[in-house]
Amino acid sequence: MAQLLALHGPNLDLLGSREPGYYGHTTLAAIDAVLRGEAERAGHALSTFQSSAEHALIERIHAARHEGVAGIVFNPAGYTHTSVALRDALLAVAIPFVEVHLSNPQAREPFRRHSYFSDIAVGTVAGFGAESYRLGLLGLLAHLARAA
Repeated sequence: MAQLLALHGPNLDLLGSREPGYYGHTTLAAIDAVLRGEAERAGHALSTFQSSAEHALIERIHAARHEGVAGIVFNPAGYTHTSVALRDALLAVAIPFVEVHLSNPQAREPFRRHSYFSDIAVGTVAGFGAESYRLGLLGLLAHLARAA
């Protein structure tokens, strides 16, 4: 049984009410419940963490290494386009991760089209709303199974 982590960036605690045209009506709690269920069905445990504070996300990534986390599903949200520090934290811990986005950043404002994470992620899933998380987790599980 592997320990997995779903990591949610800034403003994702507002899901369900925040800009539903982009992000839908599903709450973060509902997304986390789906992810936990998928992980459990696959024989794994999944913990979740959300913060709008960059340093808290970095500290959680660092802690994941010491906890033996095997893989991360990560929605960096607004930090996707700005955070070299989060990128460096993920590189430092060397835990495989999948980058997920509810909306499709490539179909939005030009500044959203650059990610500091896509090139170091196992894969990226975007544009499928809350389903992006589930698809990202399934991709991560497949990657971990191949690597075992």
